[in-house]
Amino acid sequence: MSSVLNTVSSLRLSRVYNSNNNNHLRLPTHSVLTPPPVSFTRRRLTIRAADTDTNEVKSKAPDKAPAGGGSSFNQLLGIKGAAQETDKWKIRLQLTKPVTWPPLVWGVVCGAAASGNFHWNLEDVAKSILCMIMSGPCLTGYTQTLNDWYDREIDAINEPYRPIPSGAISENEVISQIWLLLLGGLGIAGLLDVWAGHDFPIVFYLALGGSLLSYIYSAPPLKLKQNGWIGNFALGASYISLPWWAGQALFGTLTPDIVVLTLLYSIAGLGIAIVNDFKSIEGDKALGLQSLPVAFGAETAKWICVGAIDITQLSIAGYLLGAGKPYYALALVALIFPQVVFQFQCFLKDPVKYDVKYQASAQPFLVLGLLVTALATSH
Repeated sequence: MSSVLNTVSSLRLSRVYNSNNNNHLRLPTHSVLTPPPVSFTRRRLTIRAADTDTNEVKSKAPDKAPAGGGSSFNQLLGIKGAAQETDKWKIRLQLTKPVTWPPLVWGVVCGAAASGNFHWNLEDVAKSILCMIMSGPCLTGYTQTLNDWYDREIDAINEPYRPIPSGAISENEVISQIWLLLLGGLGIAGLLDVWAGHDFPIVFYLALGGSLLSYIYSAPPLKLKQNGWIGNFALGASYISLPWWAGQALFGTLTPDIVVLTLLYSIAGLGIAIVNDFKSIEGDKALGLQSLPVAFGAETAKWICVGAIDITQLSIAGYLLGAGKPYYALALVALIFPQVVFQFQCFLKDPVKYDVKYQASAQPFLVLGLLVTALATSH
């Protein structure tokens, strides 16, 4: 480590010396304070993991994470604009990104509603809450922590102040958290199968399959996220189809028509996943990842994004209309309209600047549409 620091110091002194000799009176800023990203990315990552030198991280991207300018609330939710934190339990929570749990929890609700067998009694409510804990905090937390671990080099470029690239949490702590959340989620899934009296442990196998999908999405050699189409569809299916299947299998029977319908809905999930790709364009380009904004450009990708979301929901509305459920179809169309409004007001203007605002404004209507569809299929 000392050799690396000496090299950096020598480079900085040399640049200041040369600048003075050339009679430049202004103090060098960017060229001195910011090291070349190609030469030092992997080496700096290793040093941070060992020594947790967070000062270096702050100096690397002051425009992205100004000291004292972050929000403690954002930190707990695991979203950008988070304050720097030293409390390990808060950092562990940040890695699980609680802001991503609600869609999974809602998926369980939709599956339970679609089963037609959920009853408002203590046992069914307890089962559903346990299934939500499995889907949200445990397995989504596992997925997010795993993804941050394998994205640590990209984050060192895009968001170097995040917990792993900044060294705020050690390698062993991250790996132990991944295993704890995974085993906890699988254990709960097995318990739910026993509680529901399943002859075949379908909830356990759904949890196991979803965990495997999360792994190959983030980890080499497959790393599905390297391909914008496959990776984002896998992500959409994980957020929409899998929790729905778990909720429906827990209280009823998972049928082929529901599998097809939810996989179709996962195309809308693909569009939602694209929203998150815009903030990572710089890092994706540097590491050769073909996200859709990189492959098609931001202008084309934003239209692919909204098209996937809107056309999918309109197709589902058409399916409900054809199935003789016009009122449900009309309700779904009514929920699509405000999403389109927010797309033009926020997302299509600047998908990087307004990504969080757009998702906070539009996604509640999308998830309500999921419940409308679930209720339609239960009758």
